[in-house]
Amino acid sequence: MNIRLWLAAVCAVGMAACTTSMPEQPQQPQPVPLGRSDAPAGGTCAAAGAQAVVGKVASAQVVERARVGAGARMARVLHPGQVTTKEFDAQRLNLEVNARGVILAARCG
Repeated sequence: MNIRLWLAAVCAVGMAACTTSMPEQPQQPQPVPLGRSDAPAGGTCAAAGAQAVVGKVASAQVVERARVGAGARMARVLHPGQVTTKEFDAQRLNLEVNARGVILAARCG
Protein backbone atom coordinates (compact mmCIF):
# COMPACT_ATOMS: atom_id res chain seq x y z
CA MET A 1 0.00 0.00 0.00
CA ASN A 2 2.83 2.41 0.81
CA ILE A 3 4.41 1.79 -2.59
CA ARG A 4 1.16 2.78 -4.36
CA LEU A 5 0.89 5.98 -2.36
CA TRP A 6 4.54 6.78 -3.02
CA LEU A 7 4.13 6.04 -6.75
CA ALA A 8 1.04 8.26 -6.96
CA ALA A 9 2.90 11.10 -5.24
CA VAL A 10 5.89 10.77 -7.58
CA CYS A 11 3.59 10.82 -10.63
CA ALA A 12 1.74 13.88 -9.34
CA VAL A 13 4.99 15.75 -8.70
CA GLY A 14 6.33 14.72 -12.11
CA MET A 15 3.22 15.95 -13.89
CA ALA A 16 3.28 19.22 -11.98
CA ALA A 17 6.90 19.75 -12.99
CA CYS A 18 5.94 19.44 -16.66
CA THR A 19 3.51 22.33 -16.55
CA THR A 20 4.80 25.82 -17.14
CA SER A 21 3.47 29.00 -15.76
CA MET A 22 4.34 32.43 -17.05
CA PRO A 23 5.46 34.95 -14.47
CA GLU A 24 2.91 37.69 -14.03
CA GLN A 25 3.63 40.74 -16.12
CA PRO A 26 2.84 44.09 -14.55
CA GLN A 27 -0.32 45.59 -15.99
CA GLN A 28 0.30 48.46 -18.36
CA PRO A 29 -1.78 51.52 -17.67
CA GLN A 30 -4.45 51.81 -20.30
CA PRO A 31 -5.16 55.22 -21.79
CA VAL A 32 -8.30 56.72 -20.36
CA PRO A 33 -10.55 58.97 -22.42
CA LEU A 34 -10.05 62.43 -20.96
CA GLY A 35 -13.34 63.89 -22.01
CA ARG A 36 -15.68 64.38 -24.90
CA SER A 37 -14.07 65.19 -28.22
CA ASP A 38 -15.69 67.40 -30.82
CA ALA A 39 -14.68 64.80 -33.41
CA PRO A 40 -17.51 62.60 -34.67
CA ALA A 41 -17.71 59.07 -33.28
CA GLY A 42 -15.41 56.80 -35.23
CA GLY A 43 -13.27 59.76 -36.34
CA THR A 44 -9.54 59.40 -36.60
CA CYS A 45 -6.76 61.24 -34.85
CA ALA A 46 -5.00 63.99 -36.82
CA ALA A 47 -1.69 64.70 -35.09
CA ALA A 48 -1.23 67.99 -36.95
CA GLY A 49 -3.90 69.48 -34.69
CA ALA A 50 -1.80 68.69 -31.61
CA GLN A 51 1.57 70.04 -32.74
CA ALA A 52 1.02 73.33 -30.89
CA VAL A 53 1.72 71.57 -27.57
CA VAL A 54 5.19 70.30 -28.55
CA GLY A 55 7.69 71.96 -26.20
CA LYS A 56 5.14 72.44 -23.40
CA VAL A 57 4.96 70.53 -20.10
CA ALA A 58 2.38 67.73 -20.31
CA SER A 59 -0.08 68.96 -17.68
CA ALA A 60 -3.64 67.63 -17.70
CA GLN A 61 -4.87 70.80 -19.41
CA VAL A 62 -2.19 70.67 -22.12
CA VAL A 63 -2.84 66.97 -22.80
CA GLU A 64 -6.59 67.61 -23.07
CA ARG A 65 -6.02 70.56 -25.42
CA ALA A 66 -3.81 68.36 -27.61
CA ARG A 67 -6.38 65.54 -27.62
CA VAL A 68 -9.23 67.83 -28.62
CA GLY A 69 -7.06 69.58 -31.23
CA ALA A 70 -6.18 66.24 -32.80
CA GLY A 71 -9.79 65.02 -32.68
CA ALA A 72 -8.64 61.94 -30.78
CA ARG A 73 -10.92 59.89 -28.54
CA MET A 74 -8.12 59.42 -25.99
CA ALA A 75 -4.57 60.52 -25.29
CA ARG A 76 -1.68 58.91 -23.47
CA VAL A 77 1.60 60.38 -22.29
CA LEU A 78 4.62 58.18 -23.04
CA HIS A 79 7.59 58.63 -20.71
CA PRO A 80 11.20 57.63 -21.56
CA GLY A 81 11.72 53.88 -21.18
CA GLN A 82 8.02 53.23 -20.57
CA VAL A 83 6.77 49.92 -21.92
CA THR A 84 3.79 50.46 -24.21
CA THR A 85 1.40 48.35 -26.18
CA LYS A 86 2.08 48.03 -29.90
CA GLU A 87 -1.46 47.88 -31.25
CA PHE A 88 -2.42 50.82 -33.43
CA ASP A 89 -5.49 52.80 -32.42
CA ALA A 90 -6.45 55.43 -35.00
CA GLN A 91 -8.43 57.30 -32.33
CA ARG A 92 -5.56 57.65 -29.83
CA LEU A 93 -3.05 60.49 -29.53
CA ASN A 94 0.40 59.58 -28.14
CA LEU A 95 2.39 62.39 -26.55
CA GLU A 96 6.06 61.51 -26.07
CA VAL A 97 7.73 63.42 -23.23
CA ASN A 98 11.26 63.71 -21.87
CA ALA A 99 12.30 63.08 -18.26
CA ARG A 100 11.08 66.56 -17.27
CA GLY A 101 7.63 66.00 -18.78
CA VAL A 102 8.16 68.28 -21.77
CA ILE A 103 6.31 67.06 -24.87
CA LEU A 104 8.76 66.07 -27.61
CA ALA A 105 6.33 64.66 -30.19
CA ALA A 106 2.63 64.20 -30.85
CA ARG A 107 1.67 61.16 -32.94
CA CYS A 108 -1.49 59.22 -33.55
CA GLY A 109 -1.73 55.53 -32.88
